[in-house]
Amino acid sequence: MPKTAHKVVVIGHRNPDTDSICSAIAYAELKNKTSSLVCEARRAGRMNQETEFVLKRFGVAPPRMCTDVNPKIRDVDYREMPGIPGSTSLRKAWEIMRDQQIDTLPITSADNELEGIITVKDIATANMDVFDTGVLATSRTTYKNILETLGGTMVVGNENAVCTTGHIKIGTATPEMLENNVEKGDIVILTNRYESQLCAIEKEASLIIICNGAKVGRTIQRIAEETGVAIMTAPCDTYAAGKLMSQCAPISYYMTRDDIMKFTLVTPVADVTRVMAKVRHRYFPILDEDGKYCGMVSRRNIIALRKRRIILVDHNEATQAVEGFDQAEILEIIDHHRIGSLETSGPVYFRNQPVGCTATIVTQMYDENGVEIRPQIAGLLLAAILSDTLVFRSPTCTPVDVSTAHRLAKIAGVEIDAFASEMFEAGEKLDGKTPEEVFLQDFKVFMCGDVRFGVAQGSYMTRKNLKAAQKLLTPYLPEACGKQNVEDLYMLLTDVPKEESVVICTGRHADEMLRSGFEKEPEEDGSWTLPGVVSRKKQFIPALMSAYQEL
Repeated sequence: MPKTAHKVVVIGHRNPDTDSICSAIAYAELKNKTSSLVCEARRAGRMNQETEFVLKRFGVAPPRMCTDVNPKIRDVDYREMPGIPGSTSLRKAWEIMRDQQIDTLPITSADNELEGIITVKDIATANMDVFDTGVLATSRTTYKNILETLGGTMVVGNENAVCTTGHIKIGTATPEMLENNVEKGDIVILTNRYESQLCAIEKEASLIIICNGAKVGRTIQRIAEETGVAIMTAPCDTYAAGKLMSQCAPISYYMTRDDIMKFTLVTPVADVTRVMAKVRHRYFPILDEDGKYCGMVSRRNIIALRKRRIILVDHNEATQAVEGFDQAEILEIIDHHRIGSLETSGPVYFRNQPVGCTATIVTQMYDENGVEIRPQIAGLLLAAILSDTLVFRSPTCTPVDVSTAHRLAKIAGVEIDAFASEMFEAGEKLDGKTPEEVFLQDFKVFMCGDVRFGVAQGSYMTRKNLKAAQKLLTPYLPEACGKQNVEDLYMLLTDVPKEESVVICTGRHADEMLRSGFEKEPEEDGSWTLPGVVSRKKQFIPALMSAYQEL
């Protein structure tokens, strides 16, 4: 079982911005250096152009995507038992079940394709069908299986041969009676009586099994070889041999081939639990990403499931958290936003500070733990602060953010203004971008009472780029409103140098909320100009929340 499944996921919000991604990377590295946890930074959505530029600029690989932390089968300590070939005897299969304390076995091909399953119930049913004397021929049982089951020795013939004809006969009666009962191709179980052995050969039996470990005379061996009759000896008596014969049949004859209940490594545990509740057997095969068999999972494995462990950075809103967060164990939350709607099942380490950026808090935590910040990580943390504070223009920016940024710039070896201009320019490019891609670069969902609304934001260094974004996004907003399942939708187009935002919106209450929250009227083109408003967190959301509360 791959232990990577038990890594702690450090992750930001959906539609991540630069702070969300960079803080996750930096904090995962800090936790790996200062704790026994094995952490990995992940992202809950597609990165925007600005973040892509930053990671490329400092030579850092993008975190892997993780849109869902609902537990999957790969997170379960499933049983990595090998599959068995279909030629395996019923007896051998039962022994494996007994020794490994499992009631279901997977049957696989040479290249690990799942061919079927066999349960202990199937084996019991086969053993009770004692009147099927033709089972070895019908199931094309190998002599090897018979030898293995009886503990026998091949005397005449090839152990790789296969039973293709005849019925099982126990020849303990007189030779005269044998002559009337045995037919050509039968499998005859005998004792050490010479006359009975000779009679079975003359009747052209396909296989003679001589019990009680009796020796086979040379004359009988020679005649059997000449007539093509196989002979094997077994240490058990005729009664035991007769009982064991049906257990020599290959499991491929009895296995379930169709409609097998199976799961993949990415099947949600919730789906598995629902299936298990309806099916009697306890073990189910698992297939890997290539469709190959890789293990068995049981109810007990599911019950003992260890939830995925996650650390949330740059948010604490349920509407912004990765899918399935409520099924995971949240270990920590590191954030600088208002305390939102997210609930945890137990106490967690929750660090929330009124600074302009999560990266500022993460930098403090490096200092508190006495960990040196590498130039690469310093560059990421700096970019996050410059992005979130709009190069110190946002009202969310504090003196701590400014001093932290200047210190990080020295470590990273960059000049703040030049780097910020490059970064914002990379982020506001619209070339080849769809309206949806531009809209989702920094989009968050909020709740106020029963109203669910969304707010996106884009920052622009030139008015020309801002107007181009407005033209691209205005016709798209009604479609986005439906796709994101929100009642109202707002898009802040922030002019960084001018320190104001142009807002375009759609939805049932949107115009009314802007009018109430900011005591402004819309422009002729339906947009709203909000001088001095550059922060979604500190200026826009609080005013909207107040307006919605009065609804």
